[in-house]
Amino acid sequence: MRSDDVRSLLQAAVPTAVAGALAAVISALVVGSKGAVGAVVATLVVILFMGIGFVVLQRTAKTLPHLFQAMGLMLYAAQILLLFVFLAAFKNTTLFHPKAFAITLVATTLVWIGAQTRAHMKAKILYVEPDSMKGDKPENPGPKS
Repeated sequence: MRSDDVRSLLQAAVPTAVAGALAAVISALVVGSKGAVGAVVATLVVILFMGIGFVVLQRTAKTLPHLFQAMGLMLYAAQILLLFVFLAAFKNTTLFHPKAFAITLVATTLVWIGAQTRAHMKAKILYVEPDSMKGDKPENPGPKS
């Protein structure tokens, strides 16, 4: 993974982790330790799902650039669907508070998407490949004046 990909991943993961920690504290104060556990599990699920999606999308961009847009749309739809399936699967669990889990899941997903959008807008991505300056002279230097 390139260093700018890692930077983009960290710029999305760190705010999500901070939002998850804040949600865990709030959940612990409101509903107790099960609320904190639910918030932590939700945060880990979001970071895992979205992080894997980010890596898959970056690999797709390198290997199959013509499928990048379609893959991105399909990937985000699949991630949201998987998050809702995960939410439905743990709806009646006694391991953690399901409402704290659900609220944290939605909140940290929105934080991830917002942070990833901000990171992409701040990134200085070249859309034209610059010529290499290895001391080679251009083939057609143009007319001399």
